[in-house]
Amino acid sequence: MGRTVIVGDGAAGLSAALLLAKNGHDTRVYGTDRTLLHHAHLHNYLGLPDTSGSGFQAVARRQVEQVGARLVDAEVTAIEATEGGGFTIHAGDETVDADHVVLAGGRSCARLAAGLGVAAEDGSIPVDAHTATSLPGVYAAGHLVYPTRSQAIISAGDGAKAALDILSREAGRDVQDWDNAGD
Repeated sequence: MGRTVIVGDGAAGLSAALLLAKNGHDTRVYGTDRTLLHHAHLHNYLGLPDTSGSGFQAVARRQVEQVGARLVDAEVTAIEATEGGGFTIHAGDETVDADHVVLAGGRSCARLAAGLGVAAEDGSIPVDAHTATSLPGVYAAGHLVYPTRSQAIISAGDGAKAALDILSREAGRDVQDWDNAGD
């Protein structure tokens, strides 16, 4: 399995991390826990009772750590595409290589996307149905894609789509992530 770096630790980034890590993928999430979720109160998230955004965020962070994702409290300052088709990510004191990048944060991710040559259109990053950008190996999800229509559940769905596309591309076939009660 490859390595994916996720930039942004809100609903989109943590959702992608959950699916990738629980399927054995080396997953690192960079963020400083300053997500818009801390300013939300979730009344419309399927399967959750009325809950605070901060409460949701705390549970989600614990969940992705429990399945093996590494949460790194640092801001990504630069991403460079490498000749081999991968990426070098610079964050805090760390430099790490990755096969895939999921941009799941706000304005800083727009700057990182632009630095990679992925330009915004009308204030958002254009993606395909699987949240892939025009640059192979780079995905965008959440508020970065839908800045005027973002919602926690939409963002989480986008993160999940990115993760499943990465897993499918690596497997060379469609991958589904069904949890079975009897297993």
